[in-house]
Amino acid sequence: MAFDFPIRVYYEDTDLAGLVYYANYLKFIERGRSEWIRALGVDQRQMKAAGLVFAVRRVEADYLKPARFDDELTVRTQLVSETGVRIVLDQAVLRGANVLFTAQVTLICMNEAGGVQRMSADIRRKLAPSLH
Repeated sequence: MAFDFPIRVYYEDTDLAGLVYYANYLKFIERGRSEWIRALGVDQRQMKAAGLVFAVRRVEADYLKPARFDDELTVRTQLVSETGVRIVLDQAVLRGANVLFTAQVTLICMNEAGGVQRMSADIRRKLAPSLH
């Protein structure tokens, strides 16, 4: 199931041409991922206190159409797959029905030393209930 998160484009998000600066799409999808995880009931502060964090391992992105100042956008996040250490998501930024940006993002779960660490069964069930 897809999770939608609304975002508005502010002046600070744009470049000299008045378009959303390319790197800001990565910020937008980060917010969408964070809110998706929160909506699923995963507390990342508790994870960090237990010595675990999510980190982006890979992003493959396509910039399709520009967004502009004051646009109302939607960041759509959808789970593609999950293993004990990895989550793959499809994310898109839309303006209405128009897809402006797409990305496939791979996250890993890491421990404090920076090594890959398995997620708990509880976190896995929350992230991917249909798979467990």
